[in-house]
Amino acid sequence: MSKKRFSPKTNFNKTNIKKVPEAKPVLYELLNSKNENIYTGVAKRNRPQDRLEEHLPGAQDPIRGAKSFRVKPMLSLEKAKAEEKRIIKNEKPKYNEQGK
Repeated sequence: MSKKRFSPKTNFNKTNIKKVPEAKPVLYELLNSKNENIYTGVAKRNRPQDRLEEHLPGAQDPIRGAKSFRVKPMLSLEKAKAEEKRIIKNEKPKYNEQGK
């Protein structure tokens, strides 16, 4: 069985966020203009689009410098959170709390 990977990166805007599937929990990464992961997060099933929109400029939880994003559908919220923790530990994204 091959490991599922992140989707190709997409410009971080409302139009592209609306294309994100909502049937499963997702793990997502926000990337800056240098394609560096600056934030990694998890969204519950039926919530990926809302959660990503919360990070747009002027929204309730904006991530400054986010230019693109990519998502990875996960089988469960627990698996998504475990992978999120691993990525934060290994990559130390600028806007994530370290030690999460």
